[in-house]
Amino acid sequence: MAYPGDLIVAEIHKNPIGVGPYLKPWPTDPRLDPDLLEAGDRRNVLDKYRYWTIEAIKNDLDKTRTTLHVAIENWQHDLNIGTIVRTANAFNVAVVHIIGKRHWNRRGAMVTDRYMEIRHHDTVEEFVKYMKLDDRKIIAIDIVPGAMELSKTKLPKRVVLVFGGEGPGLSQPMQEAAIKTIKIEQFGSTRSVNVGVAAGIAMYAWLSQHVLTR
Repeated sequence: MAYPGDLIVAEIHKNPIGVGPYLKPWPTDPRLDPDLLEAGDRRNVLDKYRYWTIEAIKNDLDKTRTTLHVAIENWQHDLNIGTIVRTANAFNVAVVHIIGKRHWNRRGAMVTDRYMEIRHHDTVEEFVKYMKLDDRKIIAIDIVPGAMELSKTKLPKRVVLVFGGEGPGLSQPMQEAAIKTIKIEQFGSTRSVNVGVAAGIAMYAWLSQHVLTR
């Protein structure tokens, strides 16, 4: 007897995401990857990027990158880092900064990091120095006493939104480096929302103020 879940899995295998091999003769567009034309393209990309090389996709995204930067403290190999990177890709964020451990959990990113600029900083001090040279304001996103409400805050255009690990939140040095700390208003019983969710909300709030209002 087949159960509904089995039918769904069977349908996915019958109609996989993406496209199959491209029938010859192949187009001569230099953006296309011969290996993908040969084997098909099942990647997690928009349909307009089917068969494109990674470099061609990155070059096209560069034409419309936002000025927003996001940063994540990576002291505990947090699974949410991948989720934040994937969201940053969806919103075409200019740069994602990883602070702390160089190796981070990429599972949740769904390989979207290949199409982005990821920069690593060993320490908070190194990160802060880089932001000063870039003339970029550091804003912490955390639900702590004294934090300003996101809905009532005008976010700078040249800003880096910084997120801490799930549970411990932002480190003390990072909180001290930020020009302000912003919290996302909540109305239920939970102490805080997941940091991956919080990052998506904060990024969209910045887009609403600087991109979507054009």
